[in-house]
Amino acid sequence: MSKKKEEAAKQEEINQQIMRIKLPRGNQTFGILEQRLGGSRNKVRCLDGKPRVCRIPGRLKRRLWVRQGDLVIVEPWEFGGDEKGDIIYKYRPVQVSWLRRKGYLKELDSFEEF
Repeated sequence: MSKKKEEAAKQEEINQQIMRIKLPRGNQTFGILEQRLGGSRNKVRCLDGKPRVCRIPGRLKRRLWVRQGDLVIVEPWEFGGDEKGDIIYKYRPVQVSWLRRKGYLKELDSFEEF
């Protein structure tokens, strides 16, 4: 492939990622992964101000790889929702920058690390 075609393919891929950004629905919230605890459990600081121990559900365990500092969508549990939850989705860096530009992550600026 020529360089122009490669660049066009990369730009198209970036545009598709941005067009299909998943946003939190209902009681779901944004969260920042603080620490991996092992056994598919992670410590997540949610943007609603509550730290939660979140797990990656079995259906996503092999597909969803997370690291410290990743932005994720957290779905709190019905029972013990203030302390526990599930990680539903992980955002890529391009998606995080788009969310910041559009104003979805205003609470993220209040955290001192970011």
